[in-house]
Amino acid sequence: MSDENHPICSAKGCRAAAVWVLAWNNPKLHTPERRKTWLACEEHREHLSRFLGVRGFLKDVVALAEWEAPSGPGSAADR
Repeated sequence: MSDENHPICSAKGCRAAAVWVLAWNNPKLHTPERRKTWLACEEHREHLSRFLGVRGFLKDVVALAEWEAPSGPGSAADR
């Protein structure tokens, strides 16, 4: 289970701690460099990745720890 200080999975009804970041964008709505994010636990990573992938939205799957790292993909330096 997740505690109050840890991000939780984006899957409907899931309250597990997130360990993955799924970076995506909808090319009909977002500029190519824009990245929206969903979080996933181990159990839901594949399901959420598939959901985004079949729509052509999924851009990257990164470990949450790497995403949050100061020089990681989600760092301010990359925005």
